[in-house]
Amino acid sequence: MTMISEGGAAAPVRPTAGTRRGAGLTEVVWDPDGFWGRMQVANAAQTFTHCIAWMDRLGWLENLDRVARGEETVDRPGWQFSDSEIYKLLEGLAWELGRRDDPALAAAYEDLVARVAAAQDDDGYLGTAFGHPGLPPRYSDMSMGHELYNMGHLMQAAVARMRTAGEDTLVEVARRAADHVCREFGEGCRESLCGHPEIEVGLAELGRALDEPRYIAQAQLFVDRRGRGLLPVRPLLAADYFQDDLPVREAEALRGHAVRALYLSAGAVDVAVETGDAALLAALERQWARTVERRTYITGGMGSRHQDEGFGQDWELPPDRAYCETCAGVASVMFSWRLFLATGDVAYVDLIERTLHNVVATAPDATGTAFFYANPLHERVAGAEYAGEGVNHRAEGGVRAPWFDVSCCPTNVARTLASLHAYAVAVEGDAVALLLYAPGDIDVALPGGRLRLRVDTAYPSEGEVRVTVLEAPPTAVTLRLRVPGWAEGTTVVVPDGTRADAAPGWWEDTRELRARDVYVLALDVSPRLVWPDARIDAVRGTVAVERGPLVLCLESTDLPAGAALEDVRIDTSVAPRAAGDGAEAAASLRTWAGARPGALPYGARGAEDGGASFALTLVPYHRWGERAPSAMRVFIPVAEVSPPQ
Repeated sequence: MTMISEGGAAAPVRPTAGTRRGAGLTEVVWDPDGFWGRMQVANAAQTFTHCIAWMDRLGWLENLDRVARGEETVDRPGWQFSDSEIYKLLEGLAWELGRRDDPALAAAYEDLVARVAAAQDDDGYLGTAFGHPGLPPRYSDMSMGHELYNMGHLMQAAVARMRTAGEDTLVEVARRAADHVCREFGEGCRESLCGHPEIEVGLAELGRALDEPRYIAQAQLFVDRRGRGLLPVRPLLAADYFQDDLPVREAEALRGHAVRALYLSAGAVDVAVETGDAALLAALERQWARTVERRTYITGGMGSRHQDEGFGQDWELPPDRAYCETCAGVASVMFSWRLFLATGDVAYVDLIERTLHNVVATAPDATGTAFFYANPLHERVAGAEYAGEGVNHRAEGGVRAPWFDVSCCPTNVARTLASLHAYAVAVEGDAVALLLYAPGDIDVALPGGRLRLRVDTAYPSEGEVRVTVLEAPPTAVTLRLRVPGWAEGTTVVVPDGTRADAAPGWWEDTRELRARDVYVLALDVSPRLVWPDARIDAVRGTVAVERGPLVLCLESTDLPAGAALEDVRIDTSVAPRAAGDGAEAAASLRTWAGARPGALPYGARGAEDGGASFALTLVPYHRWGERAPSAMRVFIPVAEVSPPQ
């Protein structure tokens, strides 16, 4: 296997056009006891082997072996897209092995790659649900078959391996699969596309990694075909479910199945950047803005409908029916990150941080072996601990489960956490921007020389971020610090001791840095009330509490005896205050006075006083359900002691 120079090249997204790049895999090393470092440790120690064990137990790996042996398939286990979970896990393993040695994970990687390679057909096709004895013909269900979707994830796994270790068997398998896709679906060939976008992202990034323009051209062809009604409509699933109702350039907002829409958008940004298509990029920026402004939850979660795991209409954001699939959170990060690299707009990173802290971090438990699939903002009844021996068939259940019937989220979390630090820093010429704040070390190569920084912080529990220069080029360097949109009153102390105000957005300083220079960013992470837009009917008359980047929630676990979650209101005349471990907040609450037994829950509006008052601690949403199954809500009704005059 040929080793490559890592530097800044080993990252999930590396456009060939533009001047901005994310950090390379080893250019940022987070401390194992920081917020994200702890999650990476659990991911490496537990999640990978946990996922492999479940896929082996359920026969998903045996699907590969059966195809390799040429045996007839009878009652194939797993959904059509179960192969993709193997490929997502391989991607995560490749990133993990790219940043540190781990003989056990390396052996697991090699075993999986060997089984995948053995199942590939001579012409490059790779799939275990179609095209073999006992199975439907290839490409006989383009709407729901997921064949190209699966191979797209294979290609992303190969990119991770190519950029961390050079070409190996997995890269060759992905190259052959990509060549097959180009032959089958290129100009003048099969005029179709996959019902679940993903092949676009895989082809574009593989084309970048292998310097193969044919793959990028094929990704462009798939993007251009979308919205022309080429996919057969399925019962209960209209064309917009597949984003096949409108061409990508004509849409005003994301719609339909949330993960599909976000994967498609990420791939379309790749195509726009690589082909210099400014009009396509502008359309995607417009769609992102409309979607964030009107179709996104306070957590950054996307997808308000359980029926089709999809976006609702503008302002359709019910907290108790929020789907907010974990995979949609991962896909949102993918879309926003590509837009940031293309434009440099800090708003994209603000949404990435919000989504990471309140969706992606919410999914796994502390051990990395149980997960949320959906992430509602209001759970009316406490769930029961999942004690089943098999998979959990209720994706929307209020407890984390070790595995699901559709278990796309555990592997998506695994690959995201393994490469997450690549999103922490951006480099542009002699400028270095700190995007995600976590304790650790930064070591980047700039045109003028090497820049090494040490970051010390307890963020997000505390707001101070201390950046110490360990080594710097002999030329001027621009250091950019991201000030989140919620962070009013921010200050920065520069190396000469001067304190400067820093408004939300970018704060930057250009100078010749020297070892032991220190910058101190002070973000105010005091609890604050956040009011929903009045056009969101489902939460009118409520308020949420945030602290720094964290959305907080009220859990029934903390209620006094005799109080029910639905009876609690918040007194907004009393400001919430810091409490607990620095990430929590104490709020002043009261209960309803009560209703007439047996009466309809409607009537003349009157005073709401008469209930009990008490103070209660709100906890970070990403920690809800950890102590015990609980009822929970993010948006809390506002108390009114008398009707308005």
